[in-house]
Amino acid sequence: MQKNIGIRLSLAIASLPLLLIGCAGDQPPPPSPILSGDQMMRESQGMAQLGSRWQQGKRMVEQGENLQVEGQSKIDEGRRMTEEGQKIMRETEEGYKNIKQ
Repeated sequence: MQKNIGIRLSLAIASLPLLLIGCAGDQPPPPSPILSGDQMMRESQGMAQLGSRWQQGKRMVEQGENLQVEGQSKIDEGRRMTEEGQKIMRETEEGYKNIKQ
C-alpha cells in the first residue's frame, strides 16, 4: 500500500510541470471589433453572391448528369440498333448465298 502511495505522489509531482506548461499558453485573442452597418451589408452581399454562384454550379452539375444519362441511353440504343442491323445483314447475306447455290 505504501508503494502505491509513493507511485501516485511521484506521478502527481511529475505531472505538475506539464499542467503548468499547458495552462501558460497564449492569451485568448481580443474580441473582434464591432462591424459597421455598411461593412455588414458588404459582407452579407458577398456571401449571397457566393451562395447564388454555388446554386448555379449545382444546377449545372444536375443538368450535366441528366445529359450524360440521356447520352448513355442514346449510345446504348445506337449499339442495339447496330447489332440488330448487322444481324439482319448477315441473315440476308446467308439467304442470298443459299438462293445462289
